[in-house]
Amino acid sequence: MRLSIFSRLVLTSLVIIAVMGGVNLYALFQLRQLTAMSTQMASYHYPAVESAKRLLGSLFAQQNNEKKFLATKDPTFRTNLTEEVEEFQRLLHLLRGQESSTRGLTLLQETGELLKERSRLFDSTVQAATRSTHPAISDYESKRDSLTDRMSFTLQSYIDLHEARVSVGVTESRASAAQAEAVTEQLVLVALMFGLGLAGVASYTILRPLRELQGHIKQIGQGNFGASLTIKAPAELRELVDSVNWMGRKLQEIDEMKTDFLAHVSHELRTPMASIQEGTNLLLDEIPGPLMPEQRMTLRIMADSSKRLMHLIATILDLSKMEAGMMEYRFVPVDLQRIVDISINKIRLLADSKHVQLVLEHAGQRAWVKADAFRLEQVLDNLLSNALKFSPEGGVVKVYLKPDLQAGVLEVAVSDTGPGIASEDLPHIFERFYQGRSKVKQSAGSGLGLALVKNVVEAHGGRIWIESERGKGATVRFILRLTKSEGKGEP
Repeated sequence: MRLSIFSRLVLTSLVIIAVMGGVNLYALFQLRQLTAMSTQMASYHYPAVESAKRLLGSLFAQQNNEKKFLATKDPTFRTNLTEEVEEFQRLLHLLRGQESSTRGLTLLQETGELLKERSRLFDSTVQAATRSTHPAISDYESKRDSLTDRMSFTLQSYIDLHEARVSVGVTESRASAAQAEAVTEQLVLVALMFGLGLAGVASYTILRPLRELQGHIKQIGQGNFGASLTIKAPAELRELVDSVNWMGRKLQEIDEMKTDFLAHVSHELRTPMASIQEGTNLLLDEIPGPLMPEQRMTLRIMADSSKRLMHLIATILDLSKMEAGMMEYRFVPVDLQRIVDISINKIRLLADSKHVQLVLEHAGQRAWVKADAFRLEQVLDNLLSNALKFSPEGGVVKVYLKPDLQAGVLEVAVSDTGPGIASEDLPHIFERFYQGRSKVKQSAGSGLGLALVKNVVEAHGGRIWIESERGKGATVRFILRLTKSEGKGEP
C-alpha cells in the first residue's frame, strides 16, 4: 500500500524526531558522566592529595622538632612536636573518614600505626635519655629515620594512588568526550538524510560546546588553570562547564600555594645557608686554627655544595618574583658581545678541564640591545653552563650573534655537541623542574635554569626556542630587539 504525502511527511518527521531525540539523549548521558567524573576529581581526589601533602610537611616538621628537643632539651620544641603530632592525627582522621577505597584506607591505617610506633619510640628514648649514652641516641635516630621513611613512602603511595585515579579519570573523560563526539556526528549524519535544518541545529547546540569544552580541558591539562570558559549551552552542559571552571580555579589555587611554599621555604633557607657558607669559609681560611688535608677537602666539598644550594635558592626566588610580576628590570643600551665575553670567561677554566672548545661567532660589529645587563648575563650563564654540562670531552660549544638590521632584531644562539633532546621532551623543556623523561648521568640539576631563562627573555620582549635532534646536540635560540648605542662605546 502506497503511503500518502501526509503520511510520508508524518513518518519522515517522526523519524527525524526519533533520531534527534536519540542524539540528544545520548549526548546528555555522556555529559552527565563527564560531570560526575569532573566532580569526583575536584571534590574528592584533589583535596585528598592536598591533605596528604600537608601530612608530609607535618611529618618532617615533627622530625625537625624531635631533633631540636633532643639536642637542646628545650620544652618549647617538645610542645611544638606535640602540637604537630595532634594536627597530624587530626588530618589523618579526616582523611580516613573521607577515603572510600580499600587501598587508601590501608595506607592511612598503616600511616597511623607507624605514627604511634614512632611516638612510642620517642617517648621511650626521652625517658631513657637521662641515663643512656650516645649509642642509644644513635640507635634511636636510625630507627626514627627508618619509621619516618616508611611513613613518607606510605603517604607518597597514597598521593600516587589518588593522582593515578585523577589521570585515569581525565583519560576516561577525554575518551568519553571523544566517543560522544564521534557517535553524535554519526547520528547527525543520519539525521541529515531527513532534514538538514534540524541536523544543523543539533550540531550547533551540542557539538560546538563539546569541542570548546574539550579544548578547555586540554588547556587545563597543559597547566593553563586560570582561563575560564563561558559558552552558551544546555543546562547540563553548563553544569559541566561550571564544574570544569571550578576545577581549574582549584588547581590554580593549589599551583599558587605550591609557588608560595617554594618561595617561602627558599627565603627562610637563605639566612641559615649564608651562615653555613660564611662559617665554612672561615674554617677554610684557618681562622679558628690549622686544618688537616682531609678536613680541608671536606670543607671544600661543603663550600661547593652550599654555593650550589644558594644559587638554587636565588633561582627559585627570582622565578617566584617573575611569576608574581614583582621582578624589577633596569633597561639600558647594552653591548651584548661584551656580556657574552664575560659569560664565556666565567666557564673557560671548566671548559679547558673538560677539553671543550668555546667558540664565539659574530658579524664583526657590535650589537646593542636595550636590556638589563645583569639578567642577560644570567641568561647566558645558564645557557653556557647547560651546553658545557652536556658536551662530551673534546666537544665544541658555540655562541652565535646574528644581527638583522632590516628586521631590527638580534638572534643569539648557543649550541653544543651533546646527546641532544628527545622530540617528546621539547614542548616541556622550559617548564619548571622538568628534566626530561630520559636523564643522562651528567644532567643532574634543578630543572629551573631554562624556566628562568624563558621568563627573562620574554620580559625583554623577546622569544626563545630550542632546536635539537637526539644524538646531534642542541641549539638554544632567542631574539631581542636591537637599539642604538647612544654613544656608549659603539665602534
